[in-house]
Amino acid sequence: MNEKIILIGGGGHCRSVIDVIEQTNKYDIIGIVDIKENIGIKVFDYEIIGCDDDLETIFQTCKNAIITVGQIKTNDLRVKIYNKLKGIGFCLPIIISPLAYVSKHSQIAEGTIIMHHALINANAKIGKNCIINTKALIEHDASIGDNCHISTASVINGGVEVKENTFVGSNATSKEYIKICEFVKAGSLVK
Repeated sequence: MNEKIILIGGGGHCRSVIDVIEQTNKYDIIGIVDIKENIGIKVFDYEIIGCDDDLETIFQTCKNAIITVGQIKTNDLRVKIYNKLKGIGFCLPIIISPLAYVSKHSQIAEGTIIMHHALINANAKIGKNCIINTKALIEHDASIGDNCHISTASVINGGVEVKENTFVGSNATSKEYIKICEFVKAGSLVK
């Protein structure tokens, strides 16, 4: 029997996360938490069943949550939600698409999602509450800090250290063995 999970955020990233969760066949999505005005609206087949004020009540019947709010300009909302969920006692599982490759010699922390066709190579370390998006590559010995978003088709090369709270835009590529601690524009070459 699958474990129950609640999704936090009902926008575009939520739709992508639903697709990954359905592919894993490990969780039954019981609903979505979003803003009060959206209660009753459906995202695919899943209803928005409450807002932030309802999280403690929802926790009584569902202990798992995943943050499905995206991150582009800032991760402030994702960090705030993460801290609130942890304060209530929610478990934030690691969600890994069965279409991704994750080395058994890598480490991934709670609340992180690995999207379709992402590659996580040997000795890579990924922190809490991260989005490793579709077709992103995290090479050997790379380290991704907490609350990062590594966008679609971006490449984090070997030995790179991505500091916490960093956003790396789509198709950005890093040189090996450097530190990244900023907002990286889509298509950038980071040296």
